[in-house]
Amino acid sequence: MSRLFFIMLIRLEDIQKYSNIEFLAKQLVEGYMVGKHKSPFHGFSVEFAEHRLYNDGEDTKHIDWKVFARTDKVFVKRYEEETNLRCHILIDESPSMYIDRGKKMHFALFSAAVLMYVLRKQRDSIGMTLFSDKINAHYDAKSSARHQSHLFGLLNERLKSGSKSQNTAVASALHSIADQIHKRSLVILFSDMLESADDQDKLFGALKHLKHNKHEVLVFHIMDWSKEVNFDFEDRPYLFEDIESGERIKLHPSEVKEVYKEKMKAFVHELKIKSGQYKIDFIPVDIAEPVAKILLPFFAKRKKMP
Repeated sequence: MSRLFFIMLIRLEDIQKYSNIEFLAKQLVEGYMVGKHKSPFHGFSVEFAEHRLYNDGEDTKHIDWKVFARTDKVFVKRYEEETNLRCHILIDESPSMYIDRGKKMHFALFSAAVLMYVLRKQRDSIGMTLFSDKINAHYDAKSSARHQSHLFGLLNERLKSGSKSQNTAVASALHSIADQIHKRSLVILFSDMLESADDQDKLFGALKHLKHNKHEVLVFHIMDWSKEVNFDFEDRPYLFEDIESGERIKLHPSEVKEVYKEKMKAFVHELKIKSGQYKIDFIPVDIAEPVAKILLPFFAKRKKMP
């Protein structure tokens, strides 16, 4: 099997056109700097939320004296913090992401770079995990320019090097990641989600684990729709090879096409249904489409969300 990979680097000028896009999380997130995103924690800064009764011994500077004058009762103003987003980007770098010169991986890495640039402009914190059958690299969320520069370098390195793994275990890797992300975050997953049929329930369980930990989860499901879903091959015999096991089989695509399409489309449909049940944003990606055609509508949709 050919092992030719994209060596096109991610350049700043390629992604600066996304710099003015607001990327606001629609769910409460936790952070540590004053910014644009709602925090589930309350303090005495930025935006008024509600009144509560004053407790003896508290600081009196937050007493609402106008309410006291009207009601003769002592109330304290309670505020809702505005905090920066904590985003963690998960990238599946299992062998299936590198087929056909790494087109699926290129979409994932380039999209991750765009997201990092947009989030960094908003002073948001960005973390990243790359995984296959195990966690290959993990970086906690930080907001510094140096941290972002390091992650850009990592993405470019992956574009040039290709997969170093021979196996896929998306579910177990996601469980491990869920255990490592301790603070409420926006989690963005780039993956083709290709597990064996026996592991599909485990895959859905791993996604549910992320939601159970109060994260907002987005899944970019990256596929070569023509080949991997519709099984569109020329009308001639092919030698197909399992990229992980090396097992080979020679057959005519027409012999299995209808059965294959039925099973693959059923899997994609179930993935969409399960995502909806778990309140996970599911974004289907066809690598035949330009990256901008996927990302720009996505950003526009996010910007309209309350």
